[in-house]
Amino acid sequence: MAEINAKMVAELRERTGAGMMDCKKALVATAGDMDAAIEKMRMDGMTKADKKATRVAAEGRIAVASNAEAMALVEVNCETDFVAKADDFIALADAAAKIALAAKPGTVEELAAMKNGDSTLDEQRRAMVIKLGENITIRRFEVVAKAAGPIVSYLHGSKIGVVVAMEAGDETLAKDLALHAAAMSPKVLSAADVSDEAIAAERKVIEGLVATEAAEAQANAEADGKVYKAKPAEIVAKMIDGKINKFTSEISLLGQPFVKNDAYGNKSDDAVEKTLKAKNAKVARFVRLAVGEGIEKKVTDYAAEVAEAARG
Repeated sequence: MAEINAKMVAELRERTGAGMMDCKKALVATAGDMDAAIEKMRMDGMTKADKKATRVAAEGRIAVASNAEAMALVEVNCETDFVAKADDFIALADAAAKIALAAKPGTVEELAAMKNGDSTLDEQRRAMVIKLGENITIRRFEVVAKAAGPIVSYLHGSKIGVVVAMEAGDETLAKDLALHAAAMSPKVLSAADVSDEAIAAERKVIEGLVATEAAEAQANAEADGKVYKAKPAEIVAKMIDGKINKFTSEISLLGQPFVKNDAYGNKSDDAVEKTLKAKNAKVARFVRLAVGEGIEKKVTDYAAEVAEAARG
């Protein structure tokens, strides 16, 4: 068996970026064969990275890349805000955005398989999992093509990213709309874009609330010795439809009160659509990504953990 000396360990560490003890263990396991040690560490690293893949990664950053024809937003996640600020992590997110913009892949898997230098984004992600000790994922991306008008992006720190592509209008308005989208989190462009499934789910909730309110009103009337008179069915139906219309407006960019109404001489509750019409402007498309949106985060009760440990 070849003697494993400090020079060999140092060389392996320089070539892999791994810790001293991991390098020594790999050299011992491969009888000092440098190439075999590198391959072993790569395979071990992939296994360790896969084991961490089940851990919740709801922190991270949004990266943006742009050229004359389009803009790309990419969300890359990790487990802690500390890792989200690491230089390597930031570089991975920026590289993913640039590659998404250039290649316009169809899926995240296709994006991850693309080369960034000598290795793929996924290989770099796996290596980073080992180096930083956290689950890291390239979660999603969007590429927005430029339309007839200006296209702008807005990053709120590194947690929220917005791209707005205008069919018509000026860049100042586009930037104000991007700021609005970041602040108000619209889900769709217009009320007509709300899915039938979302409307059906909201209608079910509203109908349940209306029925509960009616039951409570009847119970209160009976408790007071009064006769309860239910609203006619057609009135109830109109009331539910009104609430549905309000719901679709509240989640659509065009239907929301514009956060910049004061700057455009509008009333505070005037919708974005009013400003667009007044300026002969039109939004072709917008995208908003927020870090961790839709990911269920694990809430750790440290006091309970300590209490449980004490009981044990």
